[in-house]
Amino acid sequence: GGHCLLVGVPGLAKTLLVNTVAQALGLSFNRIQFTPDLMPSDITGSEVLNEERKFEFIKGPLFANIVLADEINRTPPKTQAALLEAMQERNVTVNAQAYDLPAPFFVLATQNPIEQEGTYPLPEAQLDRFMFSIHVDYPTFEEEVEVIQRTTGTSIPEVKPVITSDQLIALQRLVRDVPVSEHVSRYAVQLVQATRPGEENKIEAIRRFVSWGAGPRAGQFLILGGKARALLDGRHTVDVEDIRALAYHVLSHRVLLNYHAEAEKVGAEHILDELLEQIRP
Repeated sequence: GGHCLLVGVPGLAKTLLVNTVAQALGLSFNRIQFTPDLMPSDITGSEVLNEERKFEFIKGPLFANIVLADEINRTPPKTQAALLEAMQERNVTVNAQAYDLPAPFFVLATQNPIEQEGTYPLPEAQLDRFMFSIHVDYPTFEEEVEVIQRTTGTSIPEVKPVITSDQLIALQRLVRDVPVSEHVSRYAVQLVQATRPGEENKIEAIRRFVSWGAGPRAGQFLILGGKARALLDGRHTVDVEDIRALAYHVLSHRVLLNYHAEAEKVGAEHILDELLEQIRP
């Protein structure tokens, strides 16, 4: 039930990936290309005067099960903020009237990490709404050869749904039923709190390079992600290794680095490497 931030250079088929997932899940899909002149009403929808001279709400592209916010950092904060209510509350408000979004609802946003001119970095409050930050890297040599062979011919593969939206919602409920021991919960909170700088923090990299650490929402996402990972692995309870495996995806965009880190070219991955090395179960 969480949202994801996909970070990668252009041309890695992030849009195709999301579209294919939507088809395989039998869900509706909309892509929004974020640009500097995009307005909030362009994505949420707006009221127009119909033929009967009455105002009628015309739904925007947010009204889909899977929404791809392409290059979200290319639009100003005013439009970025229009996503906040949708991501958190699963509805949008227009002229004091709330409109529910379809269920399930899932936002995938992409960011280009190499082009920073003319971009608007996402505010921390919005970054915190994303469950995972996933780095999409270049394919390996063999993978790229296979991509070339598959996409330069005449055959177009057909994606068929393998699950219904009702089944997906039932699976989301099932994930929340997975039990978690207090030991695992304490470890997740220990990891999250260790990202917050302060005199009492014993991790040198956190004290030196981090200005703000992760909030309680990070712990919630570590546990929920751990539950899903355990089920996918055929286990009925969450293990500490599930939490450690998801730490980079959950914490990397929540650890805000200071100017010392920028000057010494220290990234969030380096910080998390030291965090996981020192905070062990």
